[in-house]
Amino acid sequence: MEEEGSGKRAGGRRRACVVVLGDFGRSPRMQYHALSLARQASLEVDVVAYGGSEPHKAVLEHESIHIHTMVQWPRFMQGWPKILRPLMLVMKPIYQFLMLLWFLFVKVPAPDVFLVQNPPSVPTLTAVAWASWIRRSAFIIDWHNFGYTLLALSLGRSNLFVVVYRWLEKHYGKMANGSFCVTRAMQHELAQNWGIKAAVLYDQPPEFFHPASLKEKHELFCRLDKNFQLPLGVRDCFSCETTTTGDSTSDETLFTTLVDSDICVKANRPALIVSSTSWTSDEDFGILLEAAVMYDRRVAAILNEDDSTDKEVLWKEMHQGKKYLYPRLLFVITGKGPDKEKYEQKIRKLNLKRVAFRTMWLSAEDYPLLLGSADLGVCLHTSSSGLDLPMKVVDMFGCGLPVCAVSYSCIKELVKVEKNGLLFSSSSELADELLMLLKGFPDDCDALKLLRDGAQEKGASSRWATEWEEHAKPLLLEVISQKDE
Repeated sequence: MEEEGSGKRAGGRRRACVVVLGDFGRSPRMQYHALSLARQASLEVDVVAYGGSEPHKAVLEHESIHIHTMVQWPRFMQGWPKILRPLMLVMKPIYQFLMLLWFLFVKVPAPDVFLVQNPPSVPTLTAVAWASWIRRSAFIIDWHNFGYTLLALSLGRSNLFVVVYRWLEKHYGKMANGSFCVTRAMQHELAQNWGIKAAVLYDQPPEFFHPASLKEKHELFCRLDKNFQLPLGVRDCFSCETTTTGDSTSDETLFTTLVDSDICVKANRPALIVSSTSWTSDEDFGILLEAAVMYDRRVAAILNEDDSTDKEVLWKEMHQGKKYLYPRLLFVITGKGPDKEKYEQKIRKLNLKRVAFRTMWLSAEDYPLLLGSADLGVCLHTSSSGLDLPMKVVDMFGCGLPVCAVSYSCIKELVKVEKNGLLFSSSSELADELLMLLKGFPDDCDALKLLRDGAQEKGASSRWATEWEEHAKPLLLEVISQKDE
């Protein structure tokens, strides 16, 4: 007798095909789907996606997950002049559509079910709908957001391309045999205005997101030391202290010291604040830069420092161990995206005494360790539709990291104010929150500790495997069985 979820199709093990018209390594939710399909539903899993960033090693090492990498739209065609933009908006989807058809019809074995990420919607939903019909497979959409709202950020909602895009997204979305979505607000929107019944499958952290041990923190900070260093001749409040060798055996980091065999946290260490961003227009990174400037100036005013205070003297005192009522802040910004260079130029022009920024891209293994080692997370995600939730906050909670997040319509489904995080609507509010949470850091900041306890409780209360088993697996098995009938 076949076990539930592991039956046969045409003489072989059941299969699923995960489709991502994007960088699979930067699509964590779809990576977790692939792992759950293989582990919890006992399926062979084909992944059709673009390359670029390396997926988590748990995905790469699973013998039942097979990644098929598509060829991207040629780079030399991405820099077309604006006058040719409408032509590119037509040609690029046609190219992607043909590429998808080649992989979905020819390169991968016929699956029992396609699971496709949305957005992007065009041409992905059309290609998967056609493939599911021809290959007699079930077809499930995982709604992360609405594709037309992302396109509208640059073109405006009344633009003809956006109107057509929305029609295609809705038309082919209704053809699916089943749907997941990421919030109750999105579930309501799909049901009321799109005629689509979707099961809410909340993002939850997988098992490799957890608070880091002191040993893990020290080894991570040693590895990241080269990322903390600035180019020769460029200085800030951490320039004197990034002197380790970049391996995991160094005695001292910005945050920790190894004495004999004991690892100690530095008493005057900076507060480590992490923000993950895709550097796109739906995240206003300028809010964080303005809040950093306000924090720097307000702390100077509170400590009765004036503009004549020599920064080099101040930095030397900090390096020698002097403690202040408010800590230095090190913002580590992770991620890749189109606006990264623009904001890095703005960061270089800031003239700050107690705040510094570092941008970096981390491996899928080191990113959870960074979150588990940080003191506070900041989320600037606002959502083009107002109906999705930032997965980065889920990851932060999985690592027991409290968060300050931009306030928008459905964010309270995730962030519980004064329990596991705070919300803000302006740079001034964010600066106020930083001052309130970090006063007396690291030992005498009760408000931050209270939020950390709430974040750890939230992170421990549910994990991806549990959420997927309860809300995704039943729908998956149902649509497969219906297709078999």
